[in-house]
Amino acid sequence: MGHSQADKARSRERILNEAATQIRGKGLDALSIGGLMQQVKLTHGGFYGHFASRSDLIAAALEQALDAGEASAHAARDPDKPININTLVRSYLSRAHRDSPKSGCAIGALISDVGRADAQCRAVMEPHIESFIAKVAETFGDDDDGNAILAVSAMVGALAISRVLTDQKRSDAVLRTVRDSIVAMASDE
Repeated sequence: MGHSQADKARSRERILNEAATQIRGKGLDALSIGGLMQQVKLTHGGFYGHFASRSDLIAAALEQALDAGEASAHAARDPDKPININTLVRSYLSRAHRDSPKSGCAIGALISDVGRADAQCRAVMEPHIESFIAKVAETFGDDDDGNAILAVSAMVGALAISRVLTDQKRSDAVLRTVRDSIVAMASDE
């Protein structure tokens, strides 16, 4: 008995959602097709009815993770208030964000993995980085995106470093120092 197109689409969505969650939590290389398919209660062989290769799955899951991270950030902000650099930086460089790699910004969670990945994955993440830079540039109100490039690089780097540090106070200090520096830089504009 065959499966309907709707069933196939639902199965693909389940696979993508689980893969996106797994790569955000454990990285690109930790994704196992067998384990993933078992997690979503589908057969390993059925995987190829949805994706041509593991690489295609990873690229699609990465896109899903990036979109979910952006949607989460958008949902967390007050729609009645314009985004300003202070609010954006304080939210991004917070303990809550640091402690939630599975639900936070997928750029911060996966930047190093994607930097080592194939061109397909880098091509998936690149427009999201450019969009992040553009959003930060908009908050600076500056036509030159140099400060936005610096701020995004500092925020993503600080988030990654803070997740590595085992000393909670030192990790908090990294977040606070970079947060305060970016806010001060924006005030100087």
